[in-house]
Amino acid sequence: MTYLTFHFVFTIPPIIIMWLLLSRPLAGVGGLRGRYAIPALCVIAFTYTTPWDNFLVANDVWWYGADRVVATIGHVPIEEYMFFILQPILTGLFLYHYLARWDGPQQTDSDQARNIGISLFLFVTLAGGASVISGWDPGFYLGLILVWAGPILTFMWVYAGRSLWNMRRAIYVGAGIPTLYLWVADAIAIHLNIWVISDQYTVGFEPFGLPLEEATFFLVTNLMVVKGILLFLFEDHGALPFEDDGTVVSDRQETAA
Repeated sequence: MTYLTFHFVFTIPPIIIMWLLLSRPLAGVGGLRGRYAIPALCVIAFTYTTPWDNFLVANDVWWYGADRVVATIGHVPIEEYMFFILQPILTGLFLYHYLARWDGPQQTDSDQARNIGISLFLFVTLAGGASVISGWDPGFYLGLILVWAGPILTFMWVYAGRSLWNMRRAIYVGAGIPTLYLWVADAIAIHLNIWVISDQYTVGFEPFGLPLEEATFFLVTNLMVVKGILLFLFEDHGALPFEDDGTVVSDRQETAA
């Protein structure tokens, strides 16, 4: 199986199906913001991931067979650049399906949860940085993942930790299920040698044939996508636009069409 075939089997079909089965237009979730949330996340993901992933391939953290890809730009296959866009679309559409049936955020006192979230992801960032600069080869890939994703996730909790905690059910479901799906797809791709993960730069823990680093990557990227979309749709500097019953206020839905 080639990398392009992988997309035609694992990423593009569920995107098409979820798009066709949306119960209402994209703008029906969060008003005009619903129309632009996923495209905005795609642009951000592509821009932020491109230099990092090129660094990984250039340093032999992962690689691909020349007969498995169409072409490369820089060090990275075109199909990998496609992944930068297709994953946010896939996860974002799944989240939209969930939001169409969502009963709104939980209204709880979440200052402590916000501080815990900030501390957790700050620790993740520092641990990743320490792993990279330590020179310990088996921790190199995991460290690069954590130091790349950790600052973004930390900032989200600094900016809107209370809102994220109140929307935690949407985060659990919206990030969790696509992550499980991509874990399976990634394990199959590695088994078929579509791409290869370095033994030198990984810790060697591979539950169900999936390297810990790859599992971590899809978890943190989906967390960034889901949290980013939720904040884009609903966050107004700590004041979520929901009524007491959890429904979105009318000014966000007037522009839905």
